Amino acid sequence: MSKHDSNKRKNYKSIIQDTISKNASRRKTKNNLITVLLFCFVVIAIIPLGSILIEIIKNGVGALSFEFLFEAPGSIGSGGGGIGPAIQGTLLVVAFATLIGAPVGVLAGVYLSEYSDSSRTFAYVLRLFNDVLTGIPSIVIGITGYITLVLTLGSFSILAGAFVLSIIMIPIIARVSEETLKLVPNNLREAAYGLGLPKWKVIYHVVIKGSKSGILTGIVLAISRITGETAPLIMTILGTSLFFSGFNSPVDALPLRIWRLASQPYPSAHEQGWGAALLLILIVLSLSIILRMFAQQRRITFKSTT
Repeated sequence: MSKHDSNKRKNYKSIIQDTISKNASRRKTKNNLITVLLFCFVVIAIIPLGSILIEIIKNGVGALSFEFLFEAPGSIGSGGGGIGPAIQGTLLVVAFATLIGAPVGVLAGVYLSEYSDSSRTFAYVLRLFNDVLTGIPSIVIGITGYITLVLTLGSFSILAGAFVLSIIMIPIIARVSEETLKLVPNNLREAAYGLGLPKWKVIYHVVIKGSKSGILTGIVLAISRITGETAPLIMTILGTSLFFSGFNSPVDALPLRIWRLASQPYPSAHEQGWGAALLLILIVLSLSIILRMFAQQRRITFKSTT
């Protein structure tokens, strides 16, 4: 090899190395820029949430006490009493709504994920109605519940409130369940079918158990959505200052109590309203943590058994 060819090869090698170095430096710069932009967007999204939480904690923590949590509301403007009936009513109506909406939503998600191939048109219509139902204002659902349930039963009741809230839950759970079930690899289904298991057993033991964490996440999202709803509850459970006295009687709820306390012109009522808002956030947060811990534990158990 001549000296001229050797120098030419060295020049080519140097040019290639410079090009690679420039491209790597350019990609690194773009990556750092995108990282900084994403971090800024996260901070921008967190600032309003953080400010709301700080404001609620600052104004509501002073109202928390044993009397506030367990006693019935006092007379208007007195500053005494508590929100015991509202806490009890919220837990009851959300529990009953979950008992109604969660099974229906999960089964709808199972159908759309596992059985929709046999009837694509019906599945398309079902998804369309599910999406439309997700976007319907809650006050419209509340008015529908008032006309169909409250007027039929003849009184405001926890059953009417639970049914209306379950209607809000169902499309959320159905959509999350469908997308979660689709993430289960098909080879797991095929392996179960190869063992001779019927389809319903494959769905229950393989598909649903393998995606239980995602399904529970959808249920938590739905519960978080309905826990703060006010308009449907005004139309169905009305609200009261008394503790639960029957399934055909009005009950109170934290969103209704917050709304009523915020409407009063007394500083003591406003303080109790902040305390009720803080308690509502704590209930949703506690429920989310408990369900996530349960889902994590179940996932570990499922992996160990498989």
